[in-house]
Amino acid sequence: MSHSPSYEQGTRRFGRINWLGLWTLAKREILRFLNVWTQTLLAPLVTGGLFMVIFSIAIGPRRGDVMGVDFTTFIAPGIMMMTVIQNAFANTSSSLVISKVQGNIVDTLMPPLSAGEILAGYLAGGIARGVIVAIAIGLAFWLTLGIFPAHPMAMLGFVILGGAFLSALGIVAGIYANKFDQMAAITNFIVTPLAFLSGTFYSVEALPPVLYQITHLNPVFYLIDGARWGMIGVSDSAPLLGFSIALGATALICLLAWSFLRRGYRLKP
Repeated sequence: MSHSPSYEQGTRRFGRINWLGLWTLAKREILRFLNVWTQTLLAPLVTGGLFMVIFSIAIGPRRGDVMGVDFTTFIAPGIMMMTVIQNAFANTSSSLVISKVQGNIVDTLMPPLSAGEILAGYLAGGIARGVIVAIAIGLAFWLTLGIFPAHPMAMLGFVILGGAFLSALGIVAGIYANKFDQMAAITNFIVTPLAFLSGTFYSVEALPPVLYQITHLNPVFYLIDGARWGMIGVSDSAPLLGFSIALGATALICLLAWSFLRRGYRLKP
């Protein structure tokens, strides 16, 4: 019994995955933010530095130690992860919304790419931007504050996971939003609160019981807490538990994004 070859001429599909198409989409998404690096890479570095300076001057001298480390050291990992997730979200959401507004989303939908391959291509761009931002900010913290990661591989794992989670959320938001003001509303009322109300600038142990419980329902809390453990070796929750919860949340949001892409929800006329 003969079988059709796994290589299909024209699509460069090896096996079940169109590797050439996937690589092309991922490369497009990466080059898209590298071409405007002052906006996508330099600006987050400056913003993170401003957060460090402002909070260190305004609160640091009166705050004292938090969980056994000085306040400036405590907030450094949170600021880094907050910047990572904001940029990962912005990369995928802006790419989709711009394509929809300009009417060229068909250029992504027409090639022989499955929903999973499109999802992976967009995720690659968002994760790459998040990782580069994390490396830049981490290097700045090492040079200025002398902070070197206590658990480098764990920190990298949480950075990649954070980039994946917010990249997938950005895909869902980009698919849902048809206009820039809708995208701005999602950013202002969902993404920003998730990032700021997740232990970035404080230990959740200081929260009232109700807010403490609510915070533990926020996947971003576990990303920031895990990055803090990876960088300075302290955390509010068990790192393995946090990684598991964040991984589960990432899988769910990726599944939702895949479902939207597969059905062409709010993408096809």
